[in-house]
Amino acid sequence: MFHAGFELFSGGFVGVDIFFVISGYLITTILIEDIENNRFSVLNFYERRARRILPALFFILIICIPFAWLWMLPGQMKDFSAAIFSISVFLSNFYFMSQLDYFAPVAELNPLLHTWSLSVEEQFYLFFPPLLLLFFKRSRRLAFISLCVMFLLSFIFSEWAWRENPERSFFFSLNRFWELFSGSITAFIVQKKGIQKSNTLSSLGLSAILLSIFFYDQGTPFPSFYALLPVGGVILLIIFASKETLVARMLSTKVFVGLGLISYSAYLWHQPLFAFARIRLINEPSVWTMLFLSVTSLFLAALSWRYVEKPFRDKKVSRKIIFKTFPVVSICFILFGLYGYKSEGFYSSMLNLQYSGDRSVETKQVFEAINYDMYKHMAKSGCKLWARNTQFLDLKQIELCKSKFGKAIIVLGDSHAMNLFNIISYSGTYPFVIGVSQGGCRAHKIKKTCHYDNFQKFAKEQPNLIKLVLYHQSGSYFIMDIDNLVDSNKAFKDGFLKYETQSVSNLINYLDEFSIEANFPVLWLGPFLEYRWQLDRKIFFDEMYSVNPKSVELFEGLEEVIQAMVTEKESFYYESYNTLFFEPKVSFIKDCFMFRDKDHFSKCGEKLIAKELPPNFLDRFF
Repeated sequence: MFHAGFELFSGGFVGVDIFFVISGYLITTILIEDIENNRFSVLNFYERRARRILPALFFILIICIPFAWLWMLPGQMKDFSAAIFSISVFLSNFYFMSQLDYFAPVAELNPLLHTWSLSVEEQFYLFFPPLLLLFFKRSRRLAFISLCVMFLLSFIFSEWAWRENPERSFFFSLNRFWELFSGSITAFIVQKKGIQKSNTLSSLGLSAILLSIFFYDQGTPFPSFYALLPVGGVILLIIFASKETLVARMLSTKVFVGLGLISYSAYLWHQPLFAFARIRLINEPSVWTMLFLSVTSLFLAALSWRYVEKPFRDKKVSRKIIFKTFPVVSICFILFGLYGYKSEGFYSSMLNLQYSGDRSVETKQVFEAINYDMYKHMAKSGCKLWARNTQFLDLKQIELCKSKFGKAIIVLGDSHAMNLFNIISYSGTYPFVIGVSQGGCRAHKIKKTCHYDNFQKFAKEQPNLIKLVLYHQSGSYFIMDIDNLVDSNKAFKDGFLKYETQSVSNLINYLDEFSIEANFPVLWLGPFLEYRWQLDRKIFFDEMYSVNPKSVELFEGLEEVIQAMVTEKESFYYESYNTLFFEPKVSFIKDCFMFRDKDHFSKCGEKLIAKELPPNFLDRFF
């Protein structure tokens, strides 16, 4: 329900945490019984894991591939192929950690995003059984204490990690292992004392889980101290919900038992259904569509449990077939993933086979635009220097350029400043330009991983280097939707709520303080008009040939808000983007598709805008 977008279940992502605890409990219970009865076998353990996990997983991957081929664009297909590869080697959590934020809108379009948790689980069980056996051979007490220590270390690490890098922390294995260890510790407790009867504590456990599902949201740091609520709730349920309790009787009804049986298949089905629906439909799927898909995922889950999972679990398929067939299938997925990634998402094949009709020329232009990887193709050459952060700048080259051309113009900001650096660089108007910018980093909300603190140190250490600092960032982070989210597609449909003036104020304060301390001028170049159509859903539709009209309306309003808030008292300059730069309102100009995505320019778009720049257009600011 969380992935379906139902706001009532804003904390539905804790389902993974619940799953980890239950998994740790069940697997550890089996392992303890096997070890104590001298029947533990590594081969048997991994055979059971393969029977449990791989048949349904492989089935879903096979089902996803043709839909990805039919409905995805090459850039998406490249990401999909990389995901297939990483899933096949159980490293998808690391792949997604390197690519995206779990709560970002783009994550909703990834049909395999949910497999990250499966990879975490399998990484855990790669080392856990032999480690438990090693400790158990010494003593049961040592095994229990060791699990408690590892639980604490993992928990402490997760508390540190979310503060340092919250986006990556969500996917990182070590941040999640404590949840699996908590299930293992619970298994030891239950093995020793049995399941207790307590209506109060079992009800408290269920309440804790429900509280986290309904009251947590994407702003809640996770995994962190907050995860103790759902994790603790599951532990209370396991230990105190004996058969006689009200909670146990409720969870033992046919409906809940049935849902439990098909839960793994439902987990595998839901994200592909939701993601492909979002990809296929131009507009965001309605509530009723997502509700229908939620019910459909349960229906498909029941079928795949009956005809895919069950035959393998019931050992109707021999061990010999398991160990011969599964590696071959895995290798096939690995090869598919590698080829899809290396071929840029089957770029040539898609162009020749899927889009070879009347619009093949336009299609090629769109493909080239949306496949533009800005980080790999920044307009760096000679004394046009760019880096994500100042520590990556070549100081020797800077000194050489300074001696040759004098002071530099600095382009500072987020990924939109990357576009801007390229435009200025392609224009050739100024010979010495330094870009310090990266996606996701804006000065109104500075993160530790961003470059602003380092840049201020750099500016102080190089007082005679800088001619002008030109700050630029995306304007969509000042535009809030009805769910109080910024940079949201909903705001550019019919879900606009207000302009986020506090963030504008924060940025003004930052630039004001920075420019007062600096001995060089600072210019805030206002946000450029964003395209705000999602080509990752469908290439050709009637509206795609011009900028979203709602975007035009909202950015005109935003410009008025900013100009009203930036007064003459400020120590920095402010200039509207379109007073200095060409601002395209149509998508195709001179055989170029101007936009890379909903809010960035393409490479050819940057070059066309650069050609429109007048000479010395920044001179009046220094």
